[in-house]
Amino acid sequence: MFEALKTRWHEKLGYRAILTVSIPLILSTGSLTLQHFVDRMFLTWYSPVAIAAAMPAAIINFSLMSLFIGTAAYTSTFIAQYHGARRFNRIGPSLWQGLYFSLFAGLAVLPLYPSAKPLFALIGHNPEVQAMEVTYFQWMLFGGFPVTAGSALAGFFSGRGKTRVVMWVSFATTLINIVLDYGMIFGRLGFPRMGIQGAAIATVVAQYIRMTLYLLLIVTKKNQQRYNTRSGWRFDREIFRRLIRFGLPSGTHMFLEMTGFTLLILILGFYGTETLAASNITFNINHLAFMPVVGLSMGVAVLVGRCQGQNDPEQAQRVTWNAFHMGSFFMGSIALAYWLVPQIFLLPYAARAEAAAFAPIGALAARLLKFVAVYTFFDGMNIIFAGAMKGAGDTRFIMKISVTLSWAVMVIPSLLASQVFHWSLYTVWGFATLYIVSLGLAFLIRFRQGQWKSMRVIEK
Repeated sequence: MFEALKTRWHEKLGYRAILTVSIPLILSTGSLTLQHFVDRMFLTWYSPVAIAAAMPAAIINFSLMSLFIGTAAYTSTFIAQYHGARRFNRIGPSLWQGLYFSLFAGLAVLPLYPSAKPLFALIGHNPEVQAMEVTYFQWMLFGGFPVTAGSALAGFFSGRGKTRVVMWVSFATTLINIVLDYGMIFGRLGFPRMGIQGAAIATVVAQYIRMTLYLLLIVTKKNQQRYNTRSGWRFDREIFRRLIRFGLPSGTHMFLEMTGFTLLILILGFYGTETLAASNITFNINHLAFMPVVGLSMGVAVLVGRCQGQNDPEQAQRVTWNAFHMGSFFMGSIALAYWLVPQIFLLPYAARAEAAAFAPIGALAARLLKFVAVYTFFDGMNIIFAGAMKGAGDTRFIMKISVTLSWAVMVIPSLLASQVFHWSLYTVWGFATLYIVSLGLAFLIRFRQGQWKSMRVIEK
């Protein structure tokens, strides 16, 4: 066994090669997780109502934006395949098509501003929670363009395997966001005390800074000479059409999957503010598990895309299985911790929260982490194999199966359980667990069938 692991470590695109590309992306997604974690922690300290309102508003905003973010981020697959095919002159034009799409996305979400009040009134959370939900959601809409553009710009580096740049930009953005969060939520560092509004403004400002940092690094003379990052600014109908063809299903998959989880959060809100707060905290802790594996999946997508550009699908298959081994080990370890010592993960939330108010929330969150422990391994399976198939271009299948299972296994049964049969909160969490298990198994079967091996997103 030791010799087999040693071989896997040293082989071309083995464990070491995958980690070289993926560790900066893992740290990058980890910094994003830390950013959300601290943001929610600050809001928990601010008030139980603020944390109850933040998650639904944030997840609805991200659900709307995920359609655009997923499409723009698919720029990295084009860049990876062009890089693998050594067609460097097509990288700059591919990047610019992602930026044009991002500009459209930023403008498309702004008209939603006046719809916030009727939307959250329809959801029906208590009035105090509603008011904060509206405030947070409206401010987050102004971050539509920079967050989408940032995803496309990051693809210029991750698609070429230069993932350390993505890591450092993410670190800088996270630090800026945390500092602004602290100042704007609590009225420190010269800022007024703005609570949940301050949390949203801090996030938007940090995203504009992230986008600017990427732009400054991309338009250098060296990048222009090799990748046409300046001269490739013209609209390219053919590349844009293929970005929509392959990227839009990826974005639609993100959108509809996030919509399913958004509805789940809203359904959980019907069980009361304490239940909603506990569920929000549980999902936030869950980021500790799946966000690092998202980083690993991003690395897999880059390497699979590069292999597909080199017409080497067998090597793409090998690198995916290597990544699955590492992801499974991590997810299994953290699932064990969720099951055995859930209170450790709740300590930061309880640190400065009012003890009497947080006690029932913390107790419920500890029980809900048992569900997370059950589905965590399958969530890793879902993330790794989906990343590999996206790197090849098999985005339509991912979209179709995710949507089907999300609604058939999770959303509709959860709605019936809560509103028609009045079953317990744990039944709803059981349906969510069943959905993630089913999705992981579906992606495993699809990957083993191998249809993705003949797919490319770049022209021959």
